Amino acid sequence: MEILVLVKRVPATDSQIKPAADGKSYDPAGLEFVLNPYDEHAVEEALKTKAAKEGTVTVLTVGGKEAQKDLRTCLAMGADKAVLLDPGQEFDGKSLSEALAAKVKELAPEIVFCGKQSVDNDDAQIGPRLAGLLAWSCLTDAASLEIGDGTWTGQRDIEGAKEVVEGKLPAVISCSKGLNEPRYPNLKGIMAAKKKPLEEGSAELGAPALTVIALTPPPARPEPTIVGEGPDAVDALMDKLKNEAKVL
Repeated sequence: MEILVLVKRVPATDSQIKPAADGKSYDPAGLEFVLNPYDEHAVEEALKTKAAKEGTVTVLTVGGKEAQKDLRTCLAMGADKAVLLDPGQEFDGKSLSEALAAKVKELAPEIVFCGKQSVDNDDAQIGPRLAGLLAWSCLTDAASLEIGDGTWTGQRDIEGAKEVVEGKLPAVISCSKGLNEPRYPNLKGIMAAKKKPLEEGSAELGAPALTVIALTPPPARPEPTIVGEGPDAVDALMDKLKNEAKVL
């Protein structure tokens, strides 16, 4: 079985993001970049599927040369080969999905795994968009998954319940954190990753449909107000909650 995993290099979630000089992007200076946390679960599920069904796991990302580090991490986890596509221009979810669809058709996998969302954009649209462009079945936010003979059965958490979904291969599966526990690369895997193939090329990106007008930080929180001390503060606090905050 040919298995493809889509991954992304993102700023660590504890990073302090600052707008760049152009006011439309973030300043990468001083930021730590990591493999998107949801994508770690996608890689793990691909490796589990490979172990059960045999085959090859390919990891794919669209990004600059620096993304090689994250691809090598995936190879050290156990993936067989990696593909790095240089975007060469700005892109959004639409243009990225179209470029990924073109590459998926070229690689011809039976199943594509991806994280349910990236922690930088948080739009959760790449998996469903890709499935729509390919006319493949799709499971989003997968919390469990079983791959059968040309079929799949998955479960996802919805508000107040769990939903069970079935479909046929080929499929696009976007993975949630409850799906599995990602493995850590060991020394043997890290050494082996250095010899595994990493293909580089260009992404076939069209014009984006979304344009960023401005990127600004949220307003600073106001300084806290001390309304009094001891029991005497209760009446003042209640007054502010009723008349200023209007939460009572």
